[in-house]
Amino acid sequence: MPKTDLDQRSINALRVLVMDGVQKANSGHPGMPMGMAGVAYTLWSRHLNHNPHNPQWPNRDRFILSAGHGSMLIYSLLYLTGYPLPMEQLQQFRQWESKTPGHPEYDPKIGVETTTGPLGQGFGNGVGMAIAAKHLAAQFNRPNYPLFNHYVYAIISDGDLMEGISHEAASLAGHLGLDNLIYFYDDNEISIEGSTDISFTEDVPARFVAYGWHVQEVDGHNMDAIELAIRAAKKEKDKPHLIVCHTHIAFGSPNLHDTEKAHGAPLGKEEVRLTKEAMKWPSLEPFFVPEDVVAHYRLAVPRGERAEAEWRELITAYEKDYSAEAQELQRILKGELPAGWEKAIPRFRTDGGGVATRNASGTVLNAIAEVLPELLGGSADLAPSNKTYMTGMGEFQKNTPEGRNFHFGVREHAMGAILNGMALYGGLRVFGGTFLVFSDYMRPSVRLAALMKLPVIYVWTHDSIYVGEDGPTHEPIEHAMALRTIPGLTIIRPADANETAAAWQFALEKKDGPVGLLLTRQNLPVLPEIADKAYEGISRGAYIISESPVDRVDLILIATGSEVADALEAQKILTQRHIGVRVVSMPSWEQFEKQPLFYQLSVFPGNVIKRLAIETGVTQGWWRYVGRHGAVMGIDRFGASAPYERLKQEFKFTVQDIVDRALKLMAE
Repeated sequence: MPKTDLDQRSINALRVLVMDGVQKANSGHPGMPMGMAGVAYTLWSRHLNHNPHNPQWPNRDRFILSAGHGSMLIYSLLYLTGYPLPMEQLQQFRQWESKTPGHPEYDPKIGVETTTGPLGQGFGNGVGMAIAAKHLAAQFNRPNYPLFNHYVYAIISDGDLMEGISHEAASLAGHLGLDNLIYFYDDNEISIEGSTDISFTEDVPARFVAYGWHVQEVDGHNMDAIELAIRAAKKEKDKPHLIVCHTHIAFGSPNLHDTEKAHGAPLGKEEVRLTKEAMKWPSLEPFFVPEDVVAHYRLAVPRGERAEAEWRELITAYEKDYSAEAQELQRILKGELPAGWEKAIPRFRTDGGGVATRNASGTVLNAIAEVLPELLGGSADLAPSNKTYMTGMGEFQKNTPEGRNFHFGVREHAMGAILNGMALYGGLRVFGGTFLVFSDYMRPSVRLAALMKLPVIYVWTHDSIYVGEDGPTHEPIEHAMALRTIPGLTIIRPADANETAAAWQFALEKKDGPVGLLLTRQNLPVLPEIADKAYEGISRGAYIISESPVDRVDLILIATGSEVADALEAQKILTQRHIGVRVVSMPSWEQFEKQPLFYQLSVFPGNVIKRLAIETGVTQGWWRYVGRHGAVMGIDRFGASAPYERLKQEFKFTVQDIVDRALKLMAE
């Protein structure tokens, strides 16, 4: 289909809106959107299967602007094609409380599928979405019922491909043969500091061929070439697709074309005027788009409504032929858990010996996997250590996408972003595991999960110096506290097997943010003091597990995880010294902070000023709970390599050490 005059004016309309939006805000990135306008228009007008009047219908194509700095491009596309994003929002680009922030922020009601900005994240999100689509298709598609058969598209940039996360995600996508993934690489050879030649000279097409991708190269300003490349990608099976689009940054600008100045700054009023004149735009008024161009873009609405209607008809017929599957699909797409699912969660006996919380987590995971078919996840090559393998649930691979165990490989960076994409897709509850010390590798993705309020579950094991012989490189010190600083992330460090079971229940019931489980390598006693209180205790964040045996409270011992059992033993010794000790398990700061003040004061009454917090990590932060008359037993240095029992002695975390520190505190 040759390019028409209307096509060219429609492409230029994107450039005009981008220029004007960035100019009005006096801030932004016009160059990339101007260069990729032709690619975006071709995709959105001829291939993207979407309904602007219902942005969330399940079998829509997904579009990700991984090059999130070019956000005016997606906002302009959403406005022009009829999404609920009016012109007034484009005119409020980058302003307070607008729906057009500097980088796209997840807002599915207006068509923004994910939060992008940190480069490479959108790349990984798209891989996760493609995985989710493959899995749900394998689970629910039937002959003549292709319920899930769409594509995931993304525009990516040099910056995305420089970031290490894209290498990891691309490698995994190639291994899995995700042929429903089509990425457009804006190869404009310009970065913030100048030509990409100063730092980025690798052979990108060869790199992706090596990953197992289907790669094409096109002139990004040739609409026919772009069209043919998309068609060819759809025909090529068993490989993800990279279309390398050779473009010119700020295409059409007489003076800033192909310069780094156009990357991250407005073109300037005079250059905007000159650009509009060069393209023979009919008006110099800001944000002007001819009516016939808008009408042309808005054809996306009836096309989308027809596409969705056909899918709805397919679902109706599917419900008759596969009623059980249809009911299950409806449930998971709503994000509902099956009635009574929590009855599958095991309770652990208090007389059965010690259980590492990582092992308890594995037991719980396998029990609930039987009743939650939407539960999907895995580990960064650590499943035997993380206990994140669901026995009998199959493995997600290229030829077995129905499998529920996922092998991310040693790719924590990508795992985080892929989990986000899987959660964004809908219909799945996802988890990913690694050692707590490696949570640093996935922190940007965890932060974005919290920002988007995604219900991702992280299984972070080997949670303290008690990793032991692996030494300080593998022993988390600052990690629990660092994770607690992320707004919207709930951290739970359970004290025993029953708190771990309760933590899983809490995590799966929570729909408005991610949850991180911090679990032990070593065995812990299953505490009778917790057995009947665990779920309420996890939900409350902190709770009294053993009250002072005497009629007063002189001291409060506050502990998390493996230190709780030792605090209980210390209480017994201190009671013999006629000290009234209350023991509080505090698995989650975040949940405790959400409790009413009267509950918080019932746990930590203001008149009990002698408080000792105990956690094998940095002391920073604990002072908010112990106050200036309290103390913190922690570790403000790196760990060491030795058997964990020796580390407990050397770092002074034995029961006797707790008793000694408590006595000193009482004497101060």
